Amino acid sequence: MTKKKPVPQKNAATKRKDKPVILITNDDGVTAPGIMNLVEAVKDLGKIIVVAPDKPQSGMGHAITIGQPLRLHKVHMFGDIEAYACTGTPVDCVKLAVDKVLHRKPDLCLSGINHGANHSINVIYSGTMSAAVEAAIESIPSAGFSLLDYNIEADFSGARKYARMVVQKMLSTKLGKNTVLNVNIPSVPVELLRGIMISRQANAKYEEDFIERTDPHGRQYYWLTGEFVNFDKGKDTDVWALAHNYVSVVPVQFDLTNYVLKTQLEKQWQP
Repeated sequence: MTKKKPVPQKNAATKRKDKPVILITNDDGVTAPGIMNLVEAVKDLGKIIVVAPDKPQSGMGHAITIGQPLRLHKVHMFGDIEAYACTGTPVDCVKLAVDKVLHRKPDLCLSGINHGANHSINVIYSGTMSAAVEAAIESIPSAGFSLLDYNIEADFSGARKYARMVVQKMLSTKLGKNTVLNVNIPSVPVELLRGIMISRQANAKYEEDFIERTDPHGRQYYWLTGEFVNFDKGKDTDVWALAHNYVSVVPVQFDLTNYVLKTQLEKQWQP
């Protein structure tokens, strides 16, 4: 009689190894409450590695550091989670994390939770979203998270809940390697949030103005201000979703080609 071979049992070490590797970064800096709340929301969903700027980098867009050295410093502010402060931009953080910290591509990259909105045109300027886009360029599915509250003492309860929900859905869904999601959460009590709405980017922008002032030495300087204006009346946009207490999730892409205009010009500009 042939004996059946015993089925090998996975030990705890093997199970830990099988956990997805999740890189977390942001643009508000490694000490910001937002990134601490994001780590707290997902820390049991995978092996977490944090690489984030050592100081605020809001509005840096997709900037990278050229012509000066970058430094990584190990920090101990997330318990037993491996974490580093980087002297560069959010995009630098992603690049260095992949090449020098992880020595591999993580399974997922999360950026945030940003203090303030990154809906509509803000996605172009956002360091939070640029970090997520950089990950997607490197074939790492990613998401950027933003809470519509600039207050350093903002309540992240709803943001934690929905960030975890989105990450769970990302881990359980077969995503394209260039997937990048722009997630914005209204600043309302968690019980008033109405759920997730898959949205499109609204046609909205800031009507900007530069206030002219004089410093104590009599020299002129300018302070950027502006008013947010929504030109889009659609009910499927991120701005509409947020105004109606939905968590907005916009799938974005880094291919900026206008394919409709491309087709039009191919016809109109033929010799």
